[in-house]
Amino acid sequence: MTVDVVGPAWAREGLGQRNPRYPLAVEGPVMRAVEQLVPGLSSQTRYARYFSLYAATAAEAERGGLDDARCRDLLRRAEVLLAAVQIEAAEEAEGNGADPADALWPHGHDGVRPRLSEGSLALGDAADRYSPRHWGFWAQYGGPARVLGLVDHGRDGFRPGRHGCPDGVRDLLAPLLALAATEAPDIGRAALAGAGRAALGESCPVEREWLVSVLTATEQGVHEPPRWGPADRTRRATLRTLGRAVDLHGGDSCAEAMRSAVVFGPRLAEDPVLASIREAAGWRGLLLRHYSVSAWRRLWADLVGHVGGEEGESGSGDMSAADLRDWLADQVPGGTVSSELAALGPLTSRAGHPERVEPGLLEEERSPWRDVRLLLAGGLRSREGALGGDARAVFLGGRPEFLDPRWVEGLVREYGDRPVRDLAARLVDDMLAQSRRVALRKLRPDPATGGLKIFSRLHMRNDRYFKSDDESDAEIGTRIPQLRSFAVQLGLFAEGRGSIALTDAGRRILDLEVAA
Repeated sequence: MTVDVVGPAWAREGLGQRNPRYPLAVEGPVMRAVEQLVPGLSSQTRYARYFSLYAATAAEAERGGLDDARCRDLLRRAEVLLAAVQIEAAEEAEGNGADPADALWPHGHDGVRPRLSEGSLALGDAADRYSPRHWGFWAQYGGPARVLGLVDHGRDGFRPGRHGCPDGVRDLLAPLLALAATEAPDIGRAALAGAGRAALGESCPVEREWLVSVLTATEQGVHEPPRWGPADRTRRATLRTLGRAVDLHGGDSCAEAMRSAVVFGPRLAEDPVLASIREAAGWRGLLLRHYSVSAWRRLWADLVGHVGGEEGESGSGDMSAADLRDWLADQVPGGTVSSELAALGPLTSRAGHPERVEPGLLEEERSPWRDVRLLLAGGLRSREGALGGDARAVFLGGRPEFLDPRWVEGLVREYGDRPVRDLAARLVDDMLAQSRRVALRKLRPDPATGGLKIFSRLHMRNDRYFKSDDESDAEIGTRIPQLRSFAVQLGLFAEGRGSIALTDAGRRILDLEVAA
């Protein structure tokens, strides 16, 4: 007798699929190091004016005794108004001949622009719709604002932090917050123009002096360590490291300036400024580990990209583990692991400074073999004596983990005299196993279906792999671009055509003046 089993009726069949951000879970050590070395900024913080907006909102909330719900309403309306005045400023500048590419586009402008007509702004409607997040863009500025001490946010709503909003900044934002406090559904363009000083490009010397003091841990341009907390001192040290790197190497890329100054060569030990900044060694370890993390992400993205979809939409169709081993093995040369390691050349100079092996590899055309060699270089850098002190500690990232440089170094020892093809096959097996471990670790109930949802783009059926989507190979952020942006906005750095430079004020405030 045949029996059909149906149900349970409250759950759909199969697993719900969600796309993961970190399918191999190799990014943690870099993200933790970035969090430690750049406290008070994040990859989502773009404009200094938003810090001022939240600090002024907190001052207004304290003055009016606003509870959490009223703070949220005020904040959402204020964010909409800031976007609206900036949209108007950008359109006016474009009408006067400015290049649209130079415009500063505020957070949420896509949701505000359709509700900004010739006569008015539909403020109530825009405040409901501009962001799906309950607290709007405070969600991405809130953590940094609390670390900086600009705003406290608890059960009673917003309140000023230890670095309260100065009167000049409150005056700048007072017209905008006055409009935000009204319950009017629409705001006329004339009233909106009265709040135009809050636009992102408008200068406010009081704001700049205040935020420079907070970000650089100075009072009237002087840093007195006992007056500041550990996070403040670390942030200042990172800004000093970046400022010195820019002063030494210039160019347009702050990231490349940092690599040249603190990662490769003797500068970290020989430059009088960099040698005095303990955190600079941490940046050496972070940026070296970043090469390995990026290599894993590209290698995994290439592997998944080679697999077809469930219905054979793309790639080479569904594949077995053996097919994937052969795919990577066919990308590597026929020599042994030891001979290919020798071809990398020395990773450190005779004086013990890291050589530019990884940048040299990245100059080659992208290929899985290039990324395997980047991983091997990272494995060799994990050996005792290859890096020292804080650089080694940050590079290793704490306890051993799957696919970390120590794990790769173990494979180097195990496969040294064997063909590189064997190592390639092992890398595939370990990536597949790790992706499965990560997916199962994140497996959880899906309230929407009553079933389970799994965070993975690569799936298996009958011992064959298929993908639901391609993987991202985007690099993990180091917050160096955000540091650059805020340093420019606050007058510590100056941008020119294809270049970035330290200003005289930046050199003085960051104590980067070196005797001739």
